[in-house]
Amino acid sequence: MDLALSDEQSAVRRLAEDFVRREVAPYAAEWDRAESVDRGIVRLLGELGFLGLTVDEAYGGSGGDHLTYCLVTEELGRGDSSVRGIVSVSLGLVAKTIAAWGDEDQKRAWLPGLTSGGLLGCFGLTEPGSGSDAGNLATRAVRDGGDYLLTGTKMFITNGTWADLALIFARTGDVPGYRGVSAFLVPTDSPGLTRTPVHGKLGLRGQATAELALDRVRVPASALLGPEGKGFSVAMSALTKGRMSVAAGCVGIARAALDAAVGYAGEREQFGRPIAGHQLVQELISDISVDVAAARLLTWRVADLIDRGADFATAASQAKLYASEAAVRAANNALQVYGGYGYIDEYPVGKLVRDARVMTLYKGTSQIQKLIIGRALTGVSAF
Repeated sequence: MDLALSDEQSAVRRLAEDFVRREVAPYAAEWDRAESVDRGIVRLLGELGFLGLTVDEAYGGSGGDHLTYCLVTEELGRGDSSVRGIVSVSLGLVAKTIAAWGDEDQKRAWLPGLTSGGLLGCFGLTEPGSGSDAGNLATRAVRDGGDYLLTGTKMFITNGTWADLALIFARTGDVPGYRGVSAFLVPTDSPGLTRTPVHGKLGLRGQATAELALDRVRVPASALLGPEGKGFSVAMSALTKGRMSVAAGCVGIARAALDAAVGYAGEREQFGRPIAGHQLVQELISDISVDVAAARLLTWRVADLIDRGADFATAASQAKLYASEAAVRAANNALQVYGGYGYIDEYPVGKLVRDARVMTLYKGTSQIQKLIIGRALTGVSAF
């Protein structure tokens, strides 16, 4: 792998840096307090092509490779993880999944809108009673002539109250476990679908998160994404790639922590000199810098494997595990550099701590990533 970025990759990274500096960073604290990102950000993300990265231009995408996608995701994570989540879900989990599993009609119906920012997608897998144990979800899809009737509840759905399209996973047969799960493309204005905002989150407060309740929501058989009974494979393929996106966003959080710690340490004086001159403060900052570099390289490795068509599943779990835990360490170390001031939301590091913490939970907890890695290395399931 050549670690030097191409001219095109460098240009896209600069574009993302400039976008974050102008349109995200100045408002991140305000959005966090208000528990809502300005919805106009979706249009801007679409105009810059960030919602169409890696998607074929024939369907309205902006093309590009997965390293470019990681570069943009890192910058968005550095500015505000809530904005990063919009892209990771609508593009990473929904649009890319339609591109990979959809038929021609589904691609042409949904991808141009999703990649332009005219439409937004959400990923309906998690339920009140099943998070890590996604194969045992309770939502059901019952065949009714040429349609399906979907009934169930989805929880903690990113973009849930904003989305125009929900990728819903439901049980279509009496077969227990993952073999009975199918995937459906469900317009969120469908009769019987109710969306309730989730407020009071510890972190990612600006992100639109919702509970989705489906009461006999009718969709045609043409809404089935992939073969019936293959929904778990659809979900896992999306989540495996999605772990790369989360890892890249975590690198962004750690970078923001590093920038904040270095800046504050150079300004804050104690014992007659800037605290940057104290060895233990330098230790905190150096630890953050190593975590940034290591997490970035693990993430870039996943992008390289994907673009070469090689197996990347274990590498994605390694990157997600390390980068999410590294983001927590980095944010905590930055808070330590700030001391008591870091505990006040006038300063950025408290938000970084809160946003980093959830990264170890979603798209597979740290414990699930360890099980995936261990199973890949030993060939023995620990479940």
